[in-house]
Formats: sequence, C-alpha cells, structure tokens
Amino acid sequence: MFLRTVSRAVPRSTAAIRAAPVAPLNALQTRAASDHAISNPTLASIEKRWEGMPPQEQAELWMQLRDRMKVDWHQMTLQEKKAAYYIAFGAHGPRAQTPKGEGLRVLGKVAQLTTAAVALFFTIHYFAGPKPGTMSKEWQEASNEYALKENMNPIHGISKPGYEGKGFVQSPPAEKS
Repeated sequence: MFLRTVSRAVPRSTAAIRAAPVAPLNALQTRAASDHAISNPTLASIEKRWEGMPPQEQAELWMQLRDRMKVDWHQMTLQEKKAAYYIAFGAHGPRAQTPKGEGLRVLGKVAQLTTAAVALFFTIHYFAGPKPGTMSKEWQEASNEYALKENMNPIHGISKPGYEGKGFVQSPPAEKS
C-alpha cells in the first residue's frame, strides 16, 4: 500500500529521467580528450615541470595522455609521445638522479661508523679479562691426546689413519708470567 502511494506521488516524467541511463561525465571527457591532440604549451618542457606540478594536475595530464595513447600512435604528436614516455619512464620519483654529494656523505658516514666499531672493539678488549684456560696450546694438545684415546671422528678427523693436521691446536704457547 505504501509503495503505491509513493509511486503515485512521484511524477512519471521525473522517474523516467532518473531511470534513463546517464553516461558519466568522465566517459564524455575521455571521448573528447582522445579525439584531439593535447596542446603543445601543456606539454612543453614537461621534464622540468613534472616534479613541481600538483598531484591533481599530474593525474589529469596522465589521464589525457593515457586516453590519447588509446588511438593510433601515428595520430599522436611528437610532443605527446615524448611526454608519455617521460611520465612513464622518466627520471622522476624513485628513478630520480641522486643529489650531488650524496656519495661523499655516504662514504663519510660509513667511515664514521667503521671508526666507532673499531673503537668499541678495542675498548671491549682492553677491559676484558684474561683468555680462558682452554685457549692455551697446552690445553689444546691435551684435547688432541684425549681425542686419539677416545677415537673421535675416525673417518675425517684426528683419529683417521695417516691424519696430518694440527687437531685442536690453534693457539700459540702460553706466556710465562
């Protein structure tokens, strides 16, 4: 009942207008934009102006160029082709050239951090205690004797017949204090 009264209240002409499919404004603009070339002043020195253009203007220009690229490329002007190439593959955004002097700044920072790391290393070693007893040559030779007695690693290690390596010995003889 409610729907019948509402449908009677709305004039039929308005309902017909609302029900008619309306082409979106973008589709009309797209069709119009692809029919004619973009003006040369708009595309002139785009390489220099692109970074400084507001994002909305960049998007509009890109959409115009995208629509122009849908037609036969022989119909596009040389300016349009150059602008489309620059916007798609040019040296802007992540492909921009590095600023002057950036290499020296990086080298300086690497040298600074390397110096800090070396200073930290020597500071830690200066304040560290004596080497543990297991790092003496005598201890490591005793480890070799124990490995031979226990037949450790008989395939590739110290217990292998004909083994000629140093075994566990890796330190110089202990200093006499």
